[in-house]
Amino acid sequence: MADRMPYVPDTSGLRIPASLLPADGRFGSGPSKVRQAQVDALAADAPTYLGTSHRQAPVRAVVEEVRAGLATLFSLPDGYEVLLGNGGTTTFWDAATFSLIEERSEHLSFGEFSSKFAAATRAAPHLAEPLVIESDPGSHPEVVVDDTVDTYALTHNETSTGVMAPIERPRGADGLVIVDATSAAGGVVVDPAAFDTYYFAPQKSFAADAGLWLALCSPAAIERIERIAASGRWVPPTLDLKIALDNSRLQQTYNTPALATLHLLRSQLRWMLEQGGLSATAARCDRSAEIVYGWAEASAFARPFVEKPSMRSRVVATIDFDEGVDALGVAGVLRRNGVVDTEPYRKLGRNQLRVAMFPAIDAEDLAALCACIDWVVGALD
Repeated sequence: MADRMPYVPDTSGLRIPASLLPADGRFGSGPSKVRQAQVDALAADAPTYLGTSHRQAPVRAVVEEVRAGLATLFSLPDGYEVLLGNGGTTTFWDAATFSLIEERSEHLSFGEFSSKFAAATRAAPHLAEPLVIESDPGSHPEVVVDDTVDTYALTHNETSTGVMAPIERPRGADGLVIVDATSAAGGVVVDPAAFDTYYFAPQKSFAADAGLWLALCSPAAIERIERIAASGRWVPPTLDLKIALDNSRLQQTYNTPALATLHLLRSQLRWMLEQGGLSATAARCDRSAEIVYGWAEASAFARPFVEKPSMRSRVVATIDFDEGVDALGVAGVLRRNGVVDTEPYRKLGRNQLRVAMFPAIDAEDLAALCACIDWVVGALD
């Protein structure tokens, strides 16, 4: 007798009760939820803003406000500067490979994104083999001080796994500390004294579109950028941080940016500062994290993927499901009901959901999401 095909329930007709649904069903880890007020502000300014030169006063005023707003949000000390350029975090890895690392870097690798920067420096012919310290997904490694290292590359939040690492200047280390903060920046408190470069993209906590990188740079990082530029090292202009520095000081990017992204970013920064600054936006994320992790810990079928509470991200939660519950199936039902982007990170390959908890996402909506998951799992049982 031929083997029977496994039974796959038809979930296309499942309708989550409207009383359970969140007011806003966007929970993606990037691009993230954009507040309607940001969209409305862009639409209001569009006739005199969109389609204009990025080297003229209207757009340069937006860039100036973004740079000043970030300096205020992160309480940057005197001498720190905000740089920006096109291309996102991936582009900044290449720029740092040319313009921040002198000879050798150390990388803490504990997920997809932290490993990519290490791969970029390993492939660079002008740099020595990097020192890469790895740990399994769901944890993070510790810095090892090495006299041959001039740049320590850390990751504040590993978006692929939902692991958050502390940002501290390694004791006894002389090198620069550069931090990938793409999904952490704006949702987690950080001490500027702990880093020399804190770089990120605006499509997560800053609720804008992608295609831009921003970097908060200490005087030591600025000095390194200028010294490498003066050394004669060949650097492609679009990856040259000295060119980015010079243009940032003129309140512009080297090449044409997405004006909508800049405008959305400015609106979000204004909102963050109105909320009370970084401590307030981080508190929003903390409240959301307590709701999601508390639900998972109390669940009969789910649990936090990151076992150590101290390593659990406050901005991106990864929740494992028991084998008897198909997480992708649950995500599919949620999506058909307007609750989107809870699918797991594709390369991690776990039976889990990944949920963003950025400042723009209301805690009440995350509580509603948890209730919706419970309903869907119950309906599929």
